[in-house]
Amino acid sequence: MGRRSDHSREELEALIIAEGHRHMAEAGFAKFSSREVAKRIGYSVGTLYNIFGSYDRLIIAINTRTFRLWAAWLEEGLAGNPQDRPQDRIAALVEGYFSFAQENTHIWMAIYDHRLPPGIPMPQDYAGQRAGLTEIVVREVAAVLPCETRDIAPRLARSLVATVHGHCTFALNGSFALLGETDPLEMATARVKESLRAAGAKL
Repeated sequence: MGRRSDHSREELEALIIAEGHRHMAEAGFAKFSSREVAKRIGYSVGTLYNIFGSYDRLIIAINTRTFRLWAAWLEEGLAGNPQDRPQDRIAALVEGYFSFAQENTHIWMAIYDHRLPPGIPMPQDYAGQRAGLTEIVVREVAAVLPCETRDIAPRLARSLVATVHGHCTFALNGSFALLGETDPLEMATARVKESLRAAGAKL
């Protein structure tokens, strides 16, 4: 029996996202079930789709929560008391990318496992929330570039994210181990710094 009158629409949306995120973290994208989420919160699966409109939008909402948590994770790794802050912020940023993926593999992979149908754009409200993660990288990249090349920071940051993502994926799926690479984090950090130095950064 559903508890349709127990929560407002806003409360129900937050409840679904929280429980959906918890289920995604446990099961991963391949085994994710909207029916299981509905069962856990005591509502019908139809209620989930009444709130989000479609399965895809439900997954987008769950994955967007991961983006927010990931951004907070990176900021935490860069923050702290002045004496405790990492001197090498670029290395700390790369390490934060790796550590979040390693500690939260299922929800991290779900971001990339889910594909919107062709021709369906990412809803603007969710796209704006996801942009916060990239903005952190752009900020840190811009901070190490000379004034005359800072305008390339957004484009360079996207390329560096792709570089780190590739190394991180290979580390988690075992590809680097098969290739005999024992320190993919160090390798990813080195590639990022090489690119930044090529753009004029003093590291």
